Amino acid sequence: MFSSFMINTWIAGTAIAFVAAFVGFFVVARRSAFAAHALPLGAFPGAAAANLLGINPLIGLLIFVGMGVLLLRQLVRMGRRDVGTGLVLVLFLGVGALLLSMTSEYAPAVFSLLFGEVLGVSDADLLPILGICALVVVGIALYFRPLLLDSTFPDLAALQGIRAARMDLVFLTLLALVTATALPVVGAFLVFTLLVGPPAAAQALSGNPMRVLVLSVMFAEGCIWSAIALSYWTNWPIGFFVGTLGAGLFTVARSYRHWNQQQRNFVAP
Repeated sequence: MFSSFMINTWIAGTAIAFVAAFVGFFVVARRSAFAAHALPLGAFPGAAAANLLGINPLIGLLIFVGMGVLLLRQLVRMGRRDVGTGLVLVLFLGVGALLLSMTSEYAPAVFSLLFGEVLGVSDADLLPILGICALVVVGIALYFRPLLLDSTFPDLAALQGIRAARMDLVFLTLLALVTATALPVVGAFLVFTLLVGPPAAAQALSGNPMRVLVLSVMFAEGCIWSAIALSYWTNWPIGFFVGTLGAGLFTVARSYRHWNQQQRNFVAP
């Protein structure tokens, strides 16, 4: 499990989980889980195009998630956010299906693209992944306060001169970058689980933003480390374990919160 060929996966998984926890905090706060589902599927045809052209998949991922961000913003301006997000999702799924039909990639390669691959991180992929994760950390550090204010108290943010459109672009850009880095490890269909499950579980346990962030990081790291280990032992796709553990974390957290509230109501006079 800690052999040399697994080191890249452990390093990449740890970095991805860290930034996914922070960006996921804003996904949950802004109620943008649908966008967190659509953008990974926007990255999916990028990876398929990269395979077709024989170039680094990360290049295709970044290009297509960038297109997804611009297209999503434009469609949202023209109508409802959920409709615009849904249109982006189905459009990129269709493009991805077309590009996959044109490639000669064998079935396991396509399967790993959709559901992740525990051995999918090569030496050539690791440095760009870490570089993009560092860029996301810098972006969060620069925009954390205005993003937090716009996500939790949008009216107060507007009074302080924080433009909602600008914060939306910053948020979608950070989300797109995390998506591009996580796709080779987790897979297109289950990237959003890592972005939503741990932060949503943390939010169910606390209302303090800083405490939620700390819990999100702990849950995300525990989720990805457990998923990597279980995938190695069972030879099952890592995306399955990320999805199952993420959903399980949220279920347990919500159950504990409900039980705690029941206990408080029971002892209250």
